[in-house]
Amino acid sequence: MGRTAASRNAPLAPSVGFVSLGCPKALVDSERILTRLRAEGYLISPSYRGADLVVVNTCGFIDAAVAESLDAIGEALHENGRVIVTGCLGARAEVVKQAHPSVLAVTGPHATEAVMAAVHRHLPQPHDPFVSLIPPQGIKLTPRHYAYLKIAEGCNHRCTFCIIPSMRGDLVSRPIGEVLQEAENLTKAGVRELLVISQDTSAYGVDLKCRTGFWGGRPLKTRLADLARALGELGVWVRLHYVYPYPHVDEIVPLMAAGRLLPYLDVPFQHASPRILKLMKRPADSENTLARIRRWREICPELTLRSTFIVGFPGETEAEFRELFAFLEEAQLDRVGCFAFSPVAGAAANALPDPVPEALKEERRARLMEVQAAISAQRLAQRVGRTISVLVDEVGEDGAVARSAADAPEIDGVVHVEDGHGLQPGEFARVQVTRAAEHDLYASLVP
Repeated sequence: MGRTAASRNAPLAPSVGFVSLGCPKALVDSERILTRLRAEGYLISPSYRGADLVVVNTCGFIDAAVAESLDAIGEALHENGRVIVTGCLGARAEVVKQAHPSVLAVTGPHATEAVMAAVHRHLPQPHDPFVSLIPPQGIKLTPRHYAYLKIAEGCNHRCTFCIIPSMRGDLVSRPIGEVLQEAENLTKAGVRELLVISQDTSAYGVDLKCRTGFWGGRPLKTRLADLARALGELGVWVRLHYVYPYPHVDEIVPLMAAGRLLPYLDVPFQHASPRILKLMKRPADSENTLARIRRWREICPELTLRSTFIVGFPGETEAEFRELFAFLEEAQLDRVGCFAFSPVAGAAANALPDPVPEALKEERRARLMEVQAAISAQRLAQRVGRTISVLVDEVGEDGAVARSAADAPEIDGVVHVEDGHGLQPGEFARVQVTRAAEHDLYASLVP
């Protein structure tokens, strides 16, 4: 077939050379990477000289394989000069870098996303007007300046009021390199706040036994602390949701005190009575939780704590409900949501004895929220006169509606910047708090 003038004048697509070493598992990894490369419009070069860069999938099982892999990397560097290393030897990045410091990137085995990220970084994806319709950050339903970053799916807990595991299965954590690449894409697209979510954010990486992943050629453990540190390098607000109060969360709070993460934790405590927590099969108790809250606030006095509670759980007595009152008075949480227990088809709690009457559930919910409203208002009042940073969500006739580090979108309060008519959504601003209401703050711009 003859070529049209347009096709003759079109620039050639970027070309990638590929060297695959090692066992069949490595071969399958190579096939996956090659499939992604071709699907994205890259050409596969049969020679070093014809390639814009070379990917070497290495083996590192025995010394001979290590030597062969290092030789292959050296040959590719000599013949081409631009090399990305992946595979088993890539898990020992220091060995590769020591032998060949000029490689472009090093990733470990089974790391298709990390390899593609490195290729994109050093050889931008060719544009195809027929298929290049999706932006790198994907299609988002949130405003342009904030986005939810889901790091895992499913849950290993079996809370008796919840059916999520039966719908979504056990915990499946996303590879840390994949999560961080998505976060990087989002920030490059203009996102100024990342809201980290999953069913149990604290458990991130448990199913993978904290396996080492790679981001930008850097090894990272698949665990919440390592993920949080890396996200804190992106220069945007990072907010953590659905964090169970496990001991290792203590590692996260110093990052908040240092300004790397927003000083904000969304921790679903659900109740305070030890007996009710046991009936709920919740992995916590109020005494340890109160001690942990005190420790967190010692480390980071600016910490905002949000939580949710369930009242009217089957068998809940008035005395146990009052235990929850006492917990709230002691914990002094900043933000609280409360739900009256409602049976969900398939939930184990439905079979528990002594259901609480509907009217009493609602009465308890109203009483709890009345107490918490006073606590929240008191804590907000302490911020009057202070200068804080806010992220603008909307601008209208009455000024700007923004959020502080203490305010997650949709669920918390807002900061009304009454003279913020000249601000833009997605812009950060410094404001001075002038007054506080029950849930919101009012402020004016700092000159």
